[in-house]
Amino acid sequence: MIRLKALTKSYGDVTALDRLDLEVRPGELFAFLGPNGAGKSTTIRILNGITRLDSGEAFIGGVDITREPLRAKRLCGMVAQHNSLDGELTVAENLEIHGRLFGMGRKERKESAEEHLRYVEMEDRSGALAKTLSGGLRRRLMIARALVHRPRLLFLDEPTVGLDPAIRKRIWSLIKSINKEGVTVFLTTHYIEEAEFLADRVAFMNKGRLVESGAPQDVMDGLGRWAVDSFGDGGMATRFFAKRSDAADYILTLEGSGSVRRVNLEDAFLSLTGRRVS
Repeated sequence: MIRLKALTKSYGDVTALDRLDLEVRPGELFAFLGPNGAGKSTTIRILNGITRLDSGEAFIGGVDITREPLRAKRLCGMVAQHNSLDGELTVAENLEIHGRLFGMGRKERKESAEEHLRYVEMEDRSGALAKTLSGGLRRRLMIARALVHRPRLLFLDEPTVGLDPAIRKRIWSLIKSINKEGVTVFLTTHYIEEAEFLADRVAFMNKGRLVESGAPQDVMDGLGRWAVDSFGDGGMATRFFAKRSDAADYILTLEGSGSVRRVNLEDAFLSLTGRRVS
């Protein structure tokens, strides 16, 4: 669904993307991870036609985004990190405007708007002004709007940022449902447990380069299944073990305190880059 080859972008002396090669398969729920400044936002901006690439190639659904940007854009839906709804329009009017921008006929956009409001469980709020909605409802409306023109690829940029845990889990369920309907999902998030729970495959970016990709469990298994966090005069240190029994034996050798836990994706990222995801 996405194919990038030697994608390069610089801002002055700063290289945001350094010959990035990346593929996202049709129907995949793909998490694109990395610390601030890693190149995630630049990649998404290029794929959405907002930023021009310096060199390399980028394709969405087989469409060259440089040669046919509008055709490529029709294949995509975008849910930005920040609220981009028109607060002075109603819920239904926000969807109506989106449908018009994508050239949908009156009947088609009306049917699709109603369908997707039901999908996000907001059909009873169609007449409400967008500015009156809670944070969780605004996020669900943005997802519904992005789906109105029936894209094959959905970009979700930090879709649950600022939401409370209960609402976050509800959005997770919605994202899973969208993906099961056959829509390819390209997710960026600083909530590492979000990627671990949702994604079929993850990719870690650092300083404009892809440093690792694979199924979440496979990436974590590259370190081991168990981690020991030890605390001493030098601060906290972490070591990884394939077996819990080996981790327990190691704790007995420590002079300070320690604890055993399962390896997670943030461990993998720290090991690969030396930087935290958030």
